[in-house]
Amino acid sequence: MSEHTVGVVADDLTGAGDCVVQFARAGWTSHLALGRDLPAGERAAVAVVTDARAQDDGPAAAATAAAVRALADAGRLYVKIDSTMRGSAAAQVTGALAAWRERVTGAFAVVCPSYPALGRTVSEGVLLVGGVPVAATGAGHDPVTPVRTSDLTALLPGAVRVPADGDAAALADRLAAAGAAADAVVVDALDDAGLERLADAVVLLGARAVPVGSAGLAAALAPRWGGDRAAPDRPRVAVGRTLVVLSSLNEVSRGQADELLRAEPGTLLVIPEAGTRPDEAAARALGTDLPATVLVRTAEPTGPAGTGRERAGRAAAELADLVAAVTERTRPHAVVLIGGDGARAVLARLGARSVRVAGSVAEGVPLGRLEGGPAHGTVVVTKAGGFGTRRTVVDVLESLRSYSSHQEVNP
Repeated sequence: MSEHTVGVVADDLTGAGDCVVQFARAGWTSHLALGRDLPAGERAAVAVVTDARAQDDGPAAAATAAAVRALADAGRLYVKIDSTMRGSAAAQVTGALAAWRERVTGAFAVVCPSYPALGRTVSEGVLLVGGVPVAATGAGHDPVTPVRTSDLTALLPGAVRVPADGDAAALADRLAAAGAAADAVVVDALDDAGLERLADAVVLLGARAVPVGSAGLAAALAPRWGGDRAAPDRPRVAVGRTLVVLSSLNEVSRGQADELLRAEPGTLLVIPEAGTRPDEAAARALGTDLPATVLVRTAEPTGPAGTGRERAGRAAAELADLVAAVTERTRPHAVVLIGGDGARAVLARLGARSVRVAGSVAEGVPLGRLEGGPAHGTVVVTKAGGFGTRRTVVDVLESLRSYSSHQEVNP
């Protein structure tokens, strides 16, 4: 194991990108791995996607454990869960600890999904989104992985909560005492200062404290774990043609797509057609035109019966086939992927082996370049479906078009 390598294990692709970009900002060479061949190197942060969020507990734990074991060179581990606790978070913690304890005796999880920049905070052990308990927000009626309670210790059976007051050394002592008796310890964080104090405590505890959270805690840990003080090499971008792919069914992201169509009426909308081959659908929609912006969005949930997870999987596969056909015809300079499951399916269909993550165009919206496959070198932007304002996607495209230097764009 090397302290100069950080392994990030994430339950979906957009979360992986949002987390590993925090290490890129701190000077780590950062990769989002998409296949079995993991990038290597000193002072590298490597994110592995497990697709565990929508899985049942057994497969989710197994997938997370396998990902941790695959990161054999990592001296530090970060477990990225959904910032609203959707899906199999408890099983992911179980799997991660089972594998990490094979290397580090007595390891325990330190859980804090707080991400104040995006309105996620933890107070008295309750996860809040915009000051509202998460189960009372859109996450509570997510069509695939609804969150039924806002109490983190209820969402993580067997977990205990420790007070977050005092300095980092005192917090580290409380975490160590709690971690000796429980697998997972929940900690509050109402703001960035709280996350920074928690990060200092995690550093004091070393590799036995496994941080579990969103990109918020990762941002606090990245400079403390090391990295390179030099600015990362961000790609120069001259974006003309952009392909926006919406796979998320979240009402926030769907509103963002509607706003894109309203704000940029020249945007071409393409939707998968039942019974139509993807290449035929792409040809019919595009004709001989090469519009500046194409929006490919998943169809409304219809078709064969099945669970929400099964329908989501079928929809992602259909969308990926259509995106591949559109990409072949338009050769976009940039691809913007909204929604984790769809982003994963699209990048797999395009044959990419990884994304070299270099910066961000907005908070929670990382940017990089595809590595491998026919779209090698294409700029790629990822965004989770459930956050942002109605204009976020429009703002991202405007930032991309003006992103012609090495400076990060953070509107």
